[in-house]
Amino acid sequence: MLEILQHIDEHLMLLVNISLSNPIFDFLFPIIRNKYTWLPLYLAVVLFFAIKYKADGWKWIFFLVLTVALSDYISASIIKQIFERLRPCNNQTFVDQINTLVHCGRGYSFVSSHAANHFALAIFSINSLKLKSIRIPIVIWAVAISIAQVYVGVHYPFDIIMGAFLGILIGYATSMIHKKYFSIVL
Repeated sequence: MLEILQHIDEHLMLLVNISLSNPIFDFLFPIIRNKYTWLPLYLAVVLFFAIKYKADGWKWIFFLVLTVALSDYISASIIKQIFERLRPCNNQTFVDQINTLVHCGRGYSFVSSHAANHFALAIFSINSLKLKSIRIPIVIWAVAISIAQVYVGVHYPFDIIMGAFLGILIGYATSMIHKKYFSIVL
């Protein structure tokens, strides 16, 4: 059964990484998945909430940071260490078939911390804020970052799917705690 899942995952990986390959995506996806690309946005969000909502804004920022920290710790320090799945770009039986566009890294692949962290952030934000206008853009943002991980050759699709699922669970849980104990109108 695991061999069948691995075969499906590799087939989907090739579909995204090779079949969709083009110069525009080759340029954009490494930028989209780079954590430094989004630092100005993160800083702007922190400044906005800190200035506009004062103490309540800092409570929200604390929970946002807690959400991402939990997601990152669980995905990188627990799940990846249990499964020890090689990244496609480190899998010697598969690496010659894919196009690796960024540094591969030494860490394991399952689950994707990028997907977990960004979906956790997205779901926490959607559930804790009353801004309906951010729902679709923030989900598209999390999906784009996640797909970019497959496109650049560092994750299999199943890593992304399960990372997103983990992030959704964590984002939902922390947003429910936030709502229960820090019911702020943001």
